[in-house]
Amino acid sequence: MAAHFGRRLRRGATTTAVAAAAVAALSASGAPGITHAAPGETQGASDVTPPPGTPVTGNSPYYTDLPPLSTPDKPGTSVDLPVTGPAESGIPATVLAAYKQAEQTIAASDPGCHVPWQLLAAIGKVESGQARGGNVDAHGTTLSPILGPVLNGVGFANISDTDNGAYDGDSTHDRAVGPMQFIPSTWEKWGQDANADGRRDPNNIYDAALAAGRYLCADGRNLAVKSDLDSAILGYNHSQEYLHTVLSWFEYYKHGTHEVPDGTGVLPSPNGPDSGPGTTPGTTPATTPTPTPSGTPKPTPTPAKPATPKPTPTPTPTPTPTPTPSPVARIEDAGTGALSAMAGHDFTERATVRVTNTAGKSVATQAVRFEIVGDTDTRFTGGKASVVLYTGADGTVTSPTMHAGEKTGFFTVRATVAGGRVLPPADFTATVTVRAADVIARTDDKVLSAAPGTEFADTCEVKATYEGAVAAGVAVTATMMTAADNPAVNDKGPYFKDAEGKVIRTLTDLKADANGILKLPKIFADDQTGTFMLRLTAPGGGSVDIELKVAAPAA
Repeated sequence: MAAHFGRRLRRGATTTAVAAAAVAALSASGAPGITHAAPGETQGASDVTPPPGTPVTGNSPYYTDLPPLSTPDKPGTSVDLPVTGPAESGIPATVLAAYKQAEQTIAASDPGCHVPWQLLAAIGKVESGQARGGNVDAHGTTLSPILGPVLNGVGFANISDTDNGAYDGDSTHDRAVGPMQFIPSTWEKWGQDANADGRRDPNNIYDAALAAGRYLCADGRNLAVKSDLDSAILGYNHSQEYLHTVLSWFEYYKHGTHEVPDGTGVLPSPNGPDSGPGTTPGTTPATTPTPTPSGTPKPTPTPAKPATPKPTPTPTPTPTPTPTPSPVARIEDAGTGALSAMAGHDFTERATVRVTNTAGKSVATQAVRFEIVGDTDTRFTGGKASVVLYTGADGTVTSPTMHAGEKTGFFTVRATVAGGRVLPPADFTATVTVRAADVIARTDDKVLSAAPGTEFADTCEVKATYEGAVAAGVAVTATMMTAADNPAVNDKGPYFKDAEGKVIRTLTDLKADANGILKLPKIFADDQTGTFMLRLTAPGGGSVDIELKVAAPAA
């Protein structure tokens, strides 16, 4: 992977100075928004403590190239880049769509965070060069893996394998994965399914962008506040140089960008920070003078009229919402109904919980783990026994739909706060009942008859339904009875045969097929004549009586 990252950051005075100088130059251009420290000054964000746990990337390397410098006092340049501006401002179409979708999703669920898509684009640029220039398929999944170096403690963090190689292909140590470079242990907590394909895939730019946004918004941050913004970026990778580089691209993208086709994005140059073709930061490109004939006085050039810099618009201040008190204090039932389903069917009810803090207020974007606990083969949609979801703005979150297995009985659906404090869980008892049929009906009206000691010529077929729907797989019991006017289990008259050919008058292992159809096995008559009855019953109340006649043939 190192070959794809170009010139990587090596912490030291030289790179720090380059990054800080570039940021200072960008600030000097008059760009509104974030205020940066000049070289040599103390940057307050360096004192910010990152969130608990390992940073997103495990402090893996990243692209250090800086955006082109554009200042208003040089001819032909402006901080207000046009939509058809330099190649560096072009973002591949699918990657750009993923950033914007993530911004909209978070704005709806956590409006107090104010995460801008340009910040996600800045991190995506620094982490993977916008998914290697938009090298993704139509669904946003990278066409080839993007893996960081092995985190074995040699130059980077030492993180032993946490995913058995499922994401990074390494069962010894972890590696950062995907366009936003999540290490597996962090992805397990923050991973998202933004494209609704049933998978949380760190190699998918939609999933990864939303996960990055959720991570930046953690702990009730408001990214419109400078200290919260710095804290969020440092939490992604706790490095002052990393903060400078991301903020540089953030400012750059805020002043204009445009969409380019997937696969045509510009990867950062391996030759160092990019200040534009043929220029050096802070200098004007040199021009070759035109020679003049000997003895001819050189005309005095007319000074160029200085360009009038565009006025810097005054940004409308974003009201800072009152932060939600912390820490998380409780997870509780939020109106869950009875969790019960017939075997083989979906549960119509789902577990819903609310997370609150010490002040009793709802906590948004809190990770909640739903688990199916107990001796059962019931699973959430997608075949999972455990999923992690996030609370909405009202602090509530609902589990996925469950599909009941064939094992009947009771089990528990458990909801716990994922990460952070260990709190008592919210447990819900769930029940799986046997498959049932409330109606069993014959599919024909044939008269079933036989002579003594012979086999019934016709077979019998029935259909089972429950509340008007096919009762697939329902168990049916067939019992030979006496006459309908005095029904009782009979030990004479018609009978079935078991696998060994022995007489049997009750069958309990019959099941309807996927269409609710049950075709009975062959029926035999002994030497008893008369009218008998075959009764079919099923759980749920379904029942039907079928007449069987045994008579000697007419002379």
